[in-house]
Amino acid sequence: MEFHGKVALVTGAGSGIGKASAMMFAARGAFVGLLGRTEDELQEVLLAIQTAGGEGRVLVADISDETAMRDAVEGLWSAAGRLDMVVANAGINGTWAPIDELRPEEFDQTISVNLRGTYLTLHHAVPKLKKTGGGSIVVVSSINGTRTFTSPGATAYSATKAAQLAMVQQLALELGDDHIRINAVCPGAISTSIDDNTQIRSREDTEVPVHFPEGDIPLTGGKPGEAADVAEVIAFLVSDRARHITGTPVWIDGGQSLLR
Repeated sequence: MEFHGKVALVTGAGSGIGKASAMMFAARGAFVGLLGRTEDELQEVLLAIQTAGGEGRVLVADISDETAMRDAVEGLWSAAGRLDMVVANAGINGTWAPIDELRPEEFDQTISVNLRGTYLTLHHAVPKLKKTGGGSIVVVSSINGTRTFTSPGATAYSATKAAQLAMVQQLALELGDDHIRINAVCPGAISTSIDDNTQIRSREDTEVPVHFPEGDIPLTGGKPGEAADVAEVIAFLVSDRARHITGTPVWIDGGQSLLR
């Protein structure tokens, strides 16, 4: 129960890495604010948490909406009275297409959700962390844009993921005096549903053929990782066990990005 008495905010908590992180935090004693756009998913996660003896609160918000994010964070503060841990996880793959085919509105959507959404999460959460006396933030970035650049047409997505890491490293210095740590996790292929919402066009126009050995994830012979694998690292980074770690990216990909 290392998180007993602590309060966490997890965005994108209805599925995938966000859900796995929220469930793990609650199992270790935290009160968890479950933030996302789909209330039914969030209610299912909350029920699972409560059935296991944990506590939480559903926070319905679009992370790119300033008013919704302000209200959601205020709602969590009103319910719990503190904030110790933040996981900025919510995001989309968006549209992957050649740069001359990628429409401005498609580019803007990816930037709005992934980058503006991360900014708004931190913009509203950091004052609460300061009031609590400090805390820890983990931003969920990706191997794309930070160590690999081979996903065909993923210009907008990779740009947001690179920018998230830059934000983490910039803020590690800015927030240090407030006893707030901030780090990034950069997953590779993970078994989640995010690919279901990816639109890929003209892949053959941007893909550079690469011939991999058997399985392009060396540690697992090509098998993707699980959301819980990422959640374990996130739980470590927000815990006191990582008390001297800030501004650091951790790649969670079974060696995938080194091969590519």
